[in-house]
Amino acid sequence: MSDSQPETPSHQLAPPVAPTRPYIRTHHGDAVQDPYAWMRDVEDPELLGYLRAENAYADAMTAHLGDLRERLFTEIKDRTQESDLGVPVSYRGWWYYGRTREGLQYPLQCRVPMVEGAPRPTPSPDAALEGEQVVVDMNAEADGQQFCALGASEVNLTGDRVAYSVDVVGDERFVLRVRDIASGQLIDDTVTGMGYGLAWSADSAYLFYLRVDDAWRPYQVWRHRVGAAAATDELVYEEPDERFWLGIGTSRDDRWLQIAIGSKNTSEHHLLDLAEPTGSPRIVCARRDGVEYDVEVAGDRLLIVHNAHRVDFEIAYAPLDAADASTWRPWFRPEADGDRVTGVDAFATHAAVSLRRAGQTAVALARRDPDAEAGFAQPVDLAFDEPVRSVGLGSNPSWETAALQLGYQSLVTPKTVLEVDLATGERAILKTQPVLGGFDPSAYVQHRVWATAEDGTAIPMSLVARADVPRDGSAPGLLYGYGAYEISLDPWFSIPRLSLLDRGVVVAIAHVRGGGELGRAWYDGGRLAHKEHSFTDLVACARTLGDGDWVDPRRLALQGGSAGGLLVGAAMNLAPELFAVVQADVPFVDPLTTILDPSLPLTVTEWEEWGNPLADAEVYALMKRYSPYENVRATTYPAVLVTTSLNDTRVSVTEPAKWIARLRAVATRDPATRPLLLRTEMSAGHGGRSGRYDAWRELAWEQAVVLDRLGLA
Repeated sequence: MSDSQPETPSHQLAPPVAPTRPYIRTHHGDAVQDPYAWMRDVEDPELLGYLRAENAYADAMTAHLGDLRERLFTEIKDRTQESDLGVPVSYRGWWYYGRTREGLQYPLQCRVPMVEGAPRPTPSPDAALEGEQVVVDMNAEADGQQFCALGASEVNLTGDRVAYSVDVVGDERFVLRVRDIASGQLIDDTVTGMGYGLAWSADSAYLFYLRVDDAWRPYQVWRHRVGAAAATDELVYEEPDERFWLGIGTSRDDRWLQIAIGSKNTSEHHLLDLAEPTGSPRIVCARRDGVEYDVEVAGDRLLIVHNAHRVDFEIAYAPLDAADASTWRPWFRPEADGDRVTGVDAFATHAAVSLRRAGQTAVALARRDPDAEAGFAQPVDLAFDEPVRSVGLGSNPSWETAALQLGYQSLVTPKTVLEVDLATGERAILKTQPVLGGFDPSAYVQHRVWATAEDGTAIPMSLVARADVPRDGSAPGLLYGYGAYEISLDPWFSIPRLSLLDRGVVVAIAHVRGGGELGRAWYDGGRLAHKEHSFTDLVACARTLGDGDWVDPRRLALQGGSAGGLLVGAAMNLAPELFAVVQADVPFVDPLTTILDPSLPLTVTEWEEWGNPLADAEVYALMKRYSPYENVRATTYPAVLVTTSLNDTRVSVTEPAKWIARLRAVATRDPATRPLLLRTEMSAGHGGRSGRYDAWRELAWEQAVVLDRLGLA
């Protein structure tokens, strides 16, 4: 007779009950009881105990999926070429590339010296080339750590030292390391608590880096003398306006430190001569409210992408010493409304313009023309065959280059690196992402499908399925969305997605308003006072999938993360009957509480995205009307899976914890068929677990829950 107790069936398990504490939030005369407000203290032992109890409950409720999880993990692993390398890129006399090795969680940054007259090397995935040097090994940095992420890495101009930044907590605050590349010797690690971004001075004596304030806003640029104590570092620039973030980088010709200053709708740029690193930066053009611009150094002039005269941006040129917009002269302006200029990259002989045309990404090339007033001919688009695809510039760090690398992919085409000869226009495929296990792109189909929103607006969806899935409305489906910050969900290839497709799941990506797929007006149509369009657009997409011949309306899953978690949470409140299961990753589901508190990370900078409910009663009322947390009601909800991380600085663990607690307290449901699960990574940040094998296991866990709810376990 066994001494062990029989396992309790999942339908008999009692979910955790979150403690409540009296609290009333009052703004604009509106008093709201929030019994879970106490969860804002992420160090509260009671909260930590509650999160652990939720983890234990989620594990117990999904224990029957262990075999499926292992199969899913194995499928991802077996389809991935674990020992692999990227396409070598020439830079300052070296070929640089990334390398992954079977069994290692993190990639290595490597290089070999260039040999004059020799072609690009073709390193072996399994063996190092002669003379190969490891520039950064994140596996060594991660030794003994539960989490490890790289913030930035930069090699100095002489090529003997690398500076990089590491986060071992998940809070996106980094430690600076400087190493001698050849020997691996650590030279400097005195700077801590820095943000993203690094830049070397021309003489390699100094490094420029960013610091963040208590609200996680990058607001200061500092200059650090390599090898000196961090206490001697000097402040280069500070941004006092809490709406603005800082970013730094170097121009492609290595001459300038570029300081980018931006809010959600206003920009300013400064340049500092890296040959005079102790000097002061100079302004390119003073900020004007509502005017966004970006600067590309193009030799003796600047190329400036801006929206001063066109909502979807255009490109001007100006002298290198431009100090105000009166010196800007027009160069390139797309003719069609909605064609959005997103960037420009300058090289010695050409410029590459990044665009969005009719909802698709595009790249146009312009050759240098000394007879043209702007110094460049007009850009000409590169043509591609697939109607649903993504294309953009790849890694092109060198000013002097004869060819341009592009990245290309679609829902059925693996990530591909193309090279375009700038003299002839000829293209070559340098690498296509290996997909093992007999992957056949022709076994899958992709489509552009349109839904009609409440106000009559046509909402595009990108859809992919196996070619043999019947078009009779019987297939399970998964709808994914984001819809914020003008971020576009351009079609991307995913090895883990194949595990869903091969089980007959139809996967659709909803390009709702609030994203940037159809230009700036598409973004403006889903933000601030128009934010609710994002949610009703998503509901329209779900209805279109279920009312047509694609998806069984009883077997539709919904997924979104971060701001996409707000999207799916709001849609779930609007139409809970449309979904069998909702997966929300690090979800922004208590937006009103967060945006009411300017002491929290990101709040003040977010007012231009959502509005300021502190100052404006109408904004307060609007956000209260759509907040997923505020609008949980006594109705039957789908099964819900929420994933979050304890050290997330972007969306606090507080929000998903409160949301699940309120759903449990208010919703009517059957815990066996419609479980509410909260799973917290206790040593991770906004992006979840950092090692690739750990991330695959996390993904397999989530996929297993969704497949179970769709009847595919």
